[in-house]
Amino acid sequence: MQNRYGKLASWIYHLDKPIGHSFGDLEYYQQRLTDCEGPILEPAVGNGRMFIPLLEMGFAIEGFDGSQDMLEYCQQECRNRGLLNTPTLQTFEQFSYDQRFAAIIMPAGSFQLITETASAMTVLRRFWDHLLPGGRLIMDIDPVESIVAEANAARSWTVGGDSLLTLTSHRADIDYVKQTTLSHLHYQHWQSGILQSAEIDLFRLRWWGVDELAFAMREAGFVDVVVSGDYQHGRQPCKGDRIISFEAGRPSR
Repeated sequence: MQNRYGKLASWIYHLDKPIGHSFGDLEYYQQRLTDCEGPILEPAVGNGRMFIPLLEMGFAIEGFDGSQDMLEYCQQECRNRGLLNTPTLQTFEQFSYDQRFAAIIMPAGSFQLITETASAMTVLRRFWDHLLPGGRLIMDIDPVESIVAEANAARSWTVGGDSLLTLTSHRADIDYVKQTTLSHLHYQHWQSGILQSAEIDLFRLRWWGVDELAFAMREAGFVDVVVSGDYQHGRQPCKGDRIISFEAGRPSR
């Protein structure tokens, strides 16, 4: 039940964050990848919000996700557009490709879904292994304050006139030792006021300090780590930034 993105969660995600929806990240990643000569990998592609626009821009991009329900949206959107390169069902810990990549990208804080530090280090090393010499890892995290902030909320989406999707989130725990939060996400599908289906997701996130993650990347073998605030490449993060980006390379030799 942890971070599983089931049927209702994926449906709501696709409504709330459709293909091409940008938080500023689509434009940033497009700019950072402009000179990329070689294939790109996006772990945790989700519904294809970023994956499909980058594919349509001409980038040679592969991807995977651990949720079959999320993947079905991405695969269907690819078919609708006549795109042949569709993501596969794989996990952070076990993904494998026959080729290596010129860049690996993880927008929207997806790396924070890996809540165990040892697992996160293993994934960083797998990223390193899957990069070509001179390849780059680019990814985002949320500032600590935005993760630990109070997260009780209720939202709804109307679908087809008489269907209603609701999401209620409740912060259940903050572990300041493991640097994780736990939220209970309640998803419900109503039709004409009658409950049709419901899901609960135990949603965990791990927060990282800026220097901590930069150190972890170096420990995994990356070099030339650049940390940027609010999608302004090279500007040091500061208080109030909404997103923090990391870019690091695999050595050329």
